[in-house]
Amino acid sequence: MLPRPTIDDVAAAAGVSRATVSRALRGGHRVSSRAMTAIQQAVARTGYVVNRNARNLASHRAQSVAFVLCEPPQRLVADPSFNLLLSTCAQELTAHDLILTVAVTTGPDLRSWVRRHLLGGQVDGALVVSAHASDPIADELHGAGVPVVVYGTPFPATDPAPGADDIPAPVYVAADDRSGATEAVRHLLGRGRRTIATIAGPPETACGLNRLAGWRDAVGETTDDRLIAVGDYTAAGGQAAMAELLHRAPELDAVFVAGELMAAGAIAALSRAGRRVPDDVAVAGFDDSAVAATIWPSLTTVRRPLAEISHRMVELVLELIDGGSPRSLTLPTELVIREST
Repeated sequence: MLPRPTIDDVAAAAGVSRATVSRALRGGHRVSSRAMTAIQQAVARTGYVVNRNARNLASHRAQSVAFVLCEPPQRLVADPSFNLLLSTCAQELTAHDLILTVAVTTGPDLRSWVRRHLLGGQVDGALVVSAHASDPIADELHGAGVPVVVYGTPFPATDPAPGADDIPAPVYVAADDRSGATEAVRHLLGRGRRTIATIAGPPETACGLNRLAGWRDAVGETTDDRLIAVGDYTAAGGQAAMAELLHRAPELDAVFVAGELMAAGAIAALSRAGRRVPDDVAVAGFDDSAVAATIWPSLTTVRRPLAEISHRMVELVLELIDGGSPRSLTLPTELVIREST
């Protein structure tokens, strides 16, 4: 059997130094376009394959990034938003020759295992999704020096460690949930609706609080609390919350729902109660996943740029892994008007 081609074989075939080949294989920093072309052609001719294990040992890199979901694992299947985030992040990282590993932190045993795994150098960085106030894993990883990017605006640490005041908050990429919610509710007001309720997300999630704040921005801080119900981002939770609102405030003529699965449940509850959508009650949601266009009536909703969010999360975590300066991003939303309003 012929010996496996080495980096020296590539250098000889390309007519460049071994160091130039090494820089080219690590991203092309300080390599001319002419040299890069020669090296790429030499790699193809020689059949050289990068020894990932050797590279990882030399660079002290794991060549992987964790996707940390602070929700039950079934949410990856049930919620199209999480599915899109996961698949897009995986594609982005694959393009950079990195592996995406999935970790779920629901329950104390899983949470403890994930912390040990991530703090033990098994990954180069982490993307934390759906962080809860009760689960400070993003702050813990960030405080331990792990490059972390949070999806959505993070909660401040609930129990900061000594000296944590000197550590800036984790980097995040978020949609402007509050402004998006305000725009949706103002759309309902513009359609002549006057008693607008809301089904809010859990108060231990930042997006739940931000979307509720956006609803208040539009309807006013003095709104009757009877018009507020809380769901859990599931269809069953939205159905239960809508039934609760109809019992407490039967005069309502519109509802802003802080998640699309909850909106689907709310529409089912309205149908069961004999309320027509949008004739009797207009419904607006949040997310604009595949659910919005397939339920009946199709849902007016706030679109978050999930593909762009995924791209930016990967971009920022790679910058942090490479020693770049931390920077967070908030991206605008867009109201998509359909038949439910």
